Amino acid sequence: MNFIKKLNKKKLFFIFPLIFYHKINVKFTLYILALLLITLSGTYVITLEIMKRQISTSIFRRADSLCRSIASAAGHHLIPRDILSLDNMVYRIKMANPDITSIAIIDNEGEIIVHSDSEKIGEKIFDFNASSSELGQKNNPSGQNSKGISKKNLVVENPIDFMGERLGLVLLEIDWSALLSAQAQARKNILLLFTLITLFGLVGSLFLSNQLTRPVRELARGVEEMKRLGKTQALKIYSMDELGRLTASFNEMASLVIDQREKLASYAHEIEQAYVATIKILAAAIEARDPYTLGHSTRVAELAVALGKEAGLSHEEIELIEIACLFHDVGKIRIPDSILHKQGHLEPQEIQEMKKHPEYGAEILSKAPCLYKYIPAVRHHHEWYNGRGYPDRLSRNEIPLSAAIIALADSFDAMTSDRPYRQALSPEEALDVIAKYSGQQFHPELASLFIKIIKKRSQIKLLGEKSWGSQ
Repeated sequence: MNFIKKLNKKKLFFIFPLIFYHKINVKFTLYILALLLITLSGTYVITLEIMKRQISTSIFRRADSLCRSIASAAGHHLIPRDILSLDNMVYRIKMANPDITSIAIIDNEGEIIVHSDSEKIGEKIFDFNASSSELGQKNNPSGQNSKGISKKNLVVENPIDFMGERLGLVLLEIDWSALLSAQAQARKNILLLFTLITLFGLVGSLFLSNQLTRPVRELARGVEEMKRLGKTQALKIYSMDELGRLTASFNEMASLVIDQREKLASYAHEIEQAYVATIKILAAAIEARDPYTLGHSTRVAELAVALGKEAGLSHEEIELIEIACLFHDVGKIRIPDSILHKQGHLEPQEIQEMKKHPEYGAEILSKAPCLYKYIPAVRHHHEWYNGRGYPDRLSRNEIPLSAAIIALADSFDAMTSDRPYRQALSPEEALDVIAKYSGQQFHPELASLFIKIIKKRSQIKLLGEKSWGSQ
């Protein structure tokens, strides 16, 4: 379990930056920061190398200058073998320069005659016999004064010449840690400076990226609003460059699109109203064919709207149900008059033909695309909750809610209206039938709400009659 949690944390660690990476201002900032870091890194390396060379050259020149000075003075003291003066000079120079590790004056025999460390006086450095000129050439064949640089010390040598005669050598050794210390301090200062530059560059890149990408983000917001809401407010124009002109063009385009969309919506609404009016005329014509069904669709619409409101449907859903009620029997226009106006009960074949009117109605509505939304309610308003209805034998939640509502209103109005083959039932009797078939033919919850609505209406009607009588 802990492993899974750690894995999820790792995933979040990698996914979280990727989410922000999709933002253009973040990308811009990262590009600028990467370029800045690359530039600073290269500058840092180059600066350190230049600094190292300068410090090394400075220390070497100082050591070489001291070594030359000692060699020049030592020549005057070696002829008379004034060792005491040489020792005094070496001591003073050593004390005046703490970074000097040692100073040695060596004769042509390779013997140390003067040393800053008195214990080393008399030691042999060269183990061979050579003339002064040969010794000088062997130790300094190129004429350079540097003998070598170790990891810890810098060693500089200079020959002691007097009147053209080689008298010996001066070896001066300087502690190399001074150079390393200077380099470390310089690196620290440069690193601090570059860190400040990086932070300043980060803040500057964030500000710059925000300024440069603001028009792009404004355009993205406008496009998103157009896609999601179908309209957008005029976008702000932050500059008069290419992005500013693009934003202005987008505002003009959006205004044109919204205007055209509103016109198209208006035209579509007018066309839909024309189709609705046509269907209403057809429904009225059908009802006019049969005096027993005159006003049936209007009454069904009134009851269905009341039930829809009680069920908490939205205004759009209630409006759809109201218009669908006016269409629900439009398919009867294809039913022959011999069946539609027959006095008495219908034959089995005639019943089957009558049961096709929901399909006929759906087929008529399918001729106009703007009326497609009413087809489910019209086609399925004779489906039963238990699946024994027609035409598709849908059951329970398979039946569209609009169709289930129309089924209750249609059945109640049919039961409370006179028919050629029977007398109308009273509202109370019709409600008993609905209660009896609740959960079988009718949606149980809708049936309960419908009964509640009709009883409430009956109570209001009775109260109205009593109030009228008391007057």
